[in-house]
Amino acid sequence: MNKQENGFSLTEQKERLETFCKFKGYEIVDYYEDAGISAKTGNHRPDFERLKSDIKSKKINTIVALKLDRITRSIYDWENLITFLDENDAYLDCANDEINTTTANGKMISRLLMSVSQNEIERTSERTKIGLAGAIKSGHIPHVAPLGYKHEDKRLVIDYSTKDIVVRIFDLYYNGYSYQKISNLFNEEKVLGKTNWRDSTIVTILENEIYKGDFVHGKRTKHPTYYEDVVEPIISKEMWGDCQVQKKKNSRSFQRTLTYLYMQKLKCPKCNRILGGKATTKKNGKSYFYYYCNDCKIEFKEKIINDYFNQFISELVEYDSVVNQFFLPMIKQKFDEPKEQLEKEINAQKNKLERIRKAYINEAFDLKEYNEEKKIVENAIKELEDKLSTTDCAEELRFTPKDILLKRDIDFINKVKLDKEYQERTKTWKDYTRQEQAELIMKYIDDIELALVGTEIAVKQVNFRESICKPCQELYDNGYIDTTKPMILGNVLGSVRFSNYLPEEEVGEIIMRLRQYYDVGYTEATYYVDKQMFYFNFAEDNSAIVRVFPLEDYYKLDPDNKMETYEFGIIYIREEDKFKMKEIDTAFDYIPDETNDSVIYTKEPTPISVGVKPVKFCEENAQETN
Repeated sequence: MNKQENGFSLTEQKERLETFCKFKGYEIVDYYEDAGISAKTGNHRPDFERLKSDIKSKKINTIVALKLDRITRSIYDWENLITFLDENDAYLDCANDEINTTTANGKMISRLLMSVSQNEIERTSERTKIGLAGAIKSGHIPHVAPLGYKHEDKRLVIDYSTKDIVVRIFDLYYNGYSYQKISNLFNEEKVLGKTNWRDSTIVTILENEIYKGDFVHGKRTKHPTYYEDVVEPIISKEMWGDCQVQKKKNSRSFQRTLTYLYMQKLKCPKCNRILGGKATTKKNGKSYFYYYCNDCKIEFKEKIINDYFNQFISELVEYDSVVNQFFLPMIKQKFDEPKEQLEKEINAQKNKLERIRKAYINEAFDLKEYNEEKKIVENAIKELEDKLSTTDCAEELRFTPKDILLKRDIDFINKVKLDKEYQERTKTWKDYTRQEQAELIMKYIDDIELALVGTEIAVKQVNFRESICKPCQELYDNGYIDTTKPMILGNVLGSVRFSNYLPEEEVGEIIMRLRQYYDVGYTEATYYVDKQMFYFNFAEDNSAIVRVFPLEDYYKLDPDNKMETYEFGIIYIREEDKFKMKEIDTAFDYIPDETNDSVIYTKEPTPISVGVKPVKFCEENAQETN
């Protein structure tokens, strides 16, 4: 019996069979139920085996079932059962199929019905397989979503919150990391908050075809079915293939020496698959990098991407600076080890130091051992105290969105007024190693879309990673971060730093804070919307525009750009204006504190007492006076 047949529950089936037995005059000896187990060939059915055992022992001589297919759905099994019943002088009687094997005619009818039953199950199986194949080809993968994917409307789609972890695993392995090294690294970093990453987990991910967009159904059976391109891939087929080849080598002794800047970032303009990478090294030691798609027979030099990408590089480096100087301290402030836990651990180490001292006094070990143990504990205390200092500093800094805009204004002015010092302190793209450049691209770029113009490859669009760049966009929308825009300034075509609307009092505060360091000027100008230009010219008096911003929220006031003119505020710096503080380092390591409200404005080279806030996270003092 199964759990339910044609709407009848197990209890109802029993009742019908009991009525049938009473009508036939059969004595019920026992009930045999393989609930939830199909009568198909190959399924192990414990109660059916018990039934056959009871027939052999002559405990029973007749099987009573509702229908023939409750016993078996295979002609092969049915013939074996008929032989078994004949050998043991036993019979089968079915309530619904009117089958009784006590006669030759009954046996013949049962064989005919069994043929129909097996044919139906085979047709059903075929329909199921066809339906399953169609579902899989549409992205309906009948499995738990692996890391990097999620189910959405029954389809397997990329989960962008975990996708980067998968990309990183393949990238690390591709560059020579072993399974163990990757799992150890993830445990150390507590990736996804876990400390139980294992070698086997990494191997399973690296071997899973789903990450290149394919799926294997029945992978552990004798006849698995391979489906190509059923989901959006996370890594390229070339990368996946290279990693499988690498698995056959000794990965512990392998270390890739070449770094690809755009690996996993470029998509084929024809088939939209992620491109593979290769390189050639000349006799002079110089390497040339290429990206390719085997299927579409496309190959091009990395230089094509570099030439286009260079226009984004300075913004990328600047944004990374904002992240490191402001966002990370804010995150640390929220999520670093609690101050109380650090203080508790410091006290525990101090108690341990006292126990070591007493053990030495009691001659538990000699002076050399005492000094060695003492040094270990003292180093641990120092490390914990440094962490505590960092936590205290984080609590004291309290960066605000205005601090970000202010720091970027000061950086711009420093570049104009203190160019030599600025260049010495600022790391530009050319100062990065190739590995650092690749890591920066991996960190901020989601993918790069390409287009085929004739036979030439062109960059269509660079998609920045939303999860990281979204905070920057929110700051820009709210007026707290700038972007560079081309503008016509009188008779000069140039570019200026532009920020969105901020209320007048906030603009005033930023200007007053800037004037603690530089005697910036402020003016207003009319912007002609149809001509997209300002009618003024700073080039004549050697002034430099620091930033322009709208005096009204024109996105709301004029969403369709129907107004003729907009009014803009302009912060600028004159040629004769110099940095007003005594220490040049202050210009780069600090920003004026918003709490200071007694600034003395002067161009005399005398020290000025102002409140400042360190912009390099956790200087020794959060507040300093210069």
